[in-house]
Amino acid sequence: MQTKKVGIREFRENLSAYLESKSPVAITRHGATIGIYLPTKPKPSHADLEALRIAGEKMQALIAAAGTAEDELVSDFKKLRRESRTRKN
Repeated sequence: MQTKKVGIREFRENLSAYLESKSPVAITRHGATIGIYLPTKPKPSHADLEALRIAGEKMQALIAAAGTAEDELVSDFKKLRRESRTRKN
């Protein structure tokens, strides 16, 4: 994630926009960094949580339709990650 550098005056003038930002902001005074604003994750909305619940239900249905178990999927995923790491080295 790229950190944007802004002067303290610009940060103050556009504070509401930076508070809505998802990326860190380095606050400078005369070119020297005097602080860093790190935004936190916003609380998920009810709609986001509902969409996640529905996606989970659909995933469970797909897993059941494929005739496999979650444990098998997790095992396969871990195996593929190990193989991927081995190839990188």
